[in-house]
Amino acid sequence: MKIPQSICQDPGASLRHEWLETNGLGGYASSTLSRCNTRKYHGILVAALADPPGRFTLLSKFEDSLHCGDLVMPLTSNCYPGVMHPAGHLHLQEFLIEEGPVFLYQSGDITLRKAILMVQGENTTLTRYSLEAAPGPAMLRLNPLLAFRRHHEVKREDGYLQGAVIPVFQGISIHPYAGLPKLFIQASQPPSFTTAPNWYRNLEYIAEAERGYDCHEDCFCPGSLELIMAPGDTVLVSASLTPQTDLPAAWEQERKTRQTWSAAAEATARTAGTTEFTSLLPALIRSGRHFPIRLPGTGRATIIAGYPWFDDWGRDTLISLPGLTFYSGRPELGVEILKAVAPHEREGLIPNCFAANPRDHAYNSVDASLWYFWAVQQMLDCTGDHDTIRTELWPVLKRIAHRFMEGTRFDTFMMPDGLLHAGNRHTQLTWMDATCHGEPVTPRHGFAVELNALWYNALVFCEDLAREFGEAAPWDPEIVPRLKQSFLKAFWLNEDGYLADTFVDGNRDRSIRPNQIFAVSLPHSPLDRDLQQRVVETVRSNLLTPYGLRTLSPGDPAYRGRYEGDQPTRDSAYHQGTVWPWLIGHYGEARLRVADDKRAAAADLAQTLRPLLDYSLAGPGLVNVPEIFDGDAPHRPNGCPAQAWSSAELIRLFTLFARTCSG
Repeated sequence: MKIPQSICQDPGASLRHEWLETNGLGGYASSTLSRCNTRKYHGILVAALADPPGRFTLLSKFEDSLHCGDLVMPLTSNCYPGVMHPAGHLHLQEFLIEEGPVFLYQSGDITLRKAILMVQGENTTLTRYSLEAAPGPAMLRLNPLLAFRRHHEVKREDGYLQGAVIPVFQGISIHPYAGLPKLFIQASQPPSFTTAPNWYRNLEYIAEAERGYDCHEDCFCPGSLELIMAPGDTVLVSASLTPQTDLPAAWEQERKTRQTWSAAAEATARTAGTTEFTSLLPALIRSGRHFPIRLPGTGRATIIAGYPWFDDWGRDTLISLPGLTFYSGRPELGVEILKAVAPHEREGLIPNCFAANPRDHAYNSVDASLWYFWAVQQMLDCTGDHDTIRTELWPVLKRIAHRFMEGTRFDTFMMPDGLLHAGNRHTQLTWMDATCHGEPVTPRHGFAVELNALWYNALVFCEDLAREFGEAAPWDPEIVPRLKQSFLKAFWLNEDGYLADTFVDGNRDRSIRPNQIFAVSLPHSPLDRDLQQRVVETVRSNLLTPYGLRTLSPGDPAYRGRYEGDQPTRDSAYHQGTVWPWLIGHYGEARLRVADDKRAAAADLAQTLRPLLDYSLAGPGLVNVPEIFDGDAPHRPNGCPAQAWSSAELIRLFTLFARTCSG
């Protein structure tokens, strides 16, 4: 993809385009086109560590500039209260995504190309500077701005930092704080280093200010590295937790890795068929590689819920897993992640949030366990691997189902009529889990529609597996028919033609929400086809936008059309109308299921989603799909800039479209 000069040289627009590089460990590098950090999460080396566990912003940025004769070409800028320095467009002519982010700078007869890659499996960021044209020799100056703090925090000047710099092979190392690792900054040719310790005070992160968080930081600069470049020269600079010995070889190896990814993505897309949808898949599949990781220390395979601030969560992992693995040409990884999740089941529950120490996992979710069944169904559909399911996954599926029937934590139990009850007025156990001032924003305790749709799907799937494996029925065969009848009695609003969102204490929540779509999209539905069609039409007419599904109908008095303000204000709008792209996968699958002309339905929905695709593949998303958009037009993007299940469900949806139209 390519971002043109008009965007690159617009200071406001360039700050809204955020690029992302990742290393397969949960570490990342990220900033804006102008390399002005607008979030506390931006950094050139945000490292994922095993000890201490977590992600740490070690190197906030290189404040880099090119000096040629009387010309000084700044390659980055900083925001301070009331001012950006240096002001202007920084001579950025073009931004591209090739193997990684690429910046092209021009001023007069000087052209400089800068590219960034992270090394897979290492906390190492490589930056490549190529002086493509210049009237004579130039000097590249790098001022490293160090943060050395957890990536959720901001840094203030302190007296504990140890600023001593130690020379190493073609660079320097610095160890500012005990308990955190050393940082090695090295180049492909010997740099000169000038010691000039200094604090950059009051750097301002404007995105954090908008979100109501502490938005000012002090970063420490130990001095300047300088490298002389002649026209045609290329130099590489690394920021790493390990000493580097051959930067050109490291760059070339990483570049080849990315080329292999691209070839694999193209091959995977072709397996879906040759249609107008196939061309969209390679870029989505490549960007989806940001999210599956191996945790440092343990090597456990999992999925990061989103960059830059989310960790690995059970619900997000299981919803994202099919699109990011089985539909992305990496079935072995998908199976590995499913197997890795299974040992963490406790009392029928899959963790909502995984912690470094398994004893600290948070199990405050009911639907994560039920999404596990769906993920296994997707595995079976894509791989046909009954043997692995029978030997390694079938036992945990049965444990979850039986424990839910018997009763487990959070008032979770099966009623005599088969319905699944979960929670009380103080709990938030579904994906709509926002709280404000300690109280649920969208109380969904009792009987939630998607929990019971997932429950029905899980029970039918288990009965199918038992027959496949030659086992007796795992429970009374009357439970599923009874549940189907109870589901309709509890949720179907016949006079309105859609499903209630919850049923509790004899009362139905008649809010029009997207959770009802799962009663149509899941492999086993408790609804007959005519009711499925009515649900899809209700969702289409009330919730569908060009960026995903709203979480509440705009006609509802509780609707909130803009996600903005401080944390409590945003939380109160999170599921009250805000658009979530990930829901479009299940909406699209449901729409295909009920359509008489499936090809026409696929083409129509794809056209509706063109703005989302343009944002993500050819616009500010920079080949990433965000977490949410405003419910009101023009549907501003918001939340996490790169969300796993948003990307995953687009991959899965457009693969389904391609298969539908080529089959």
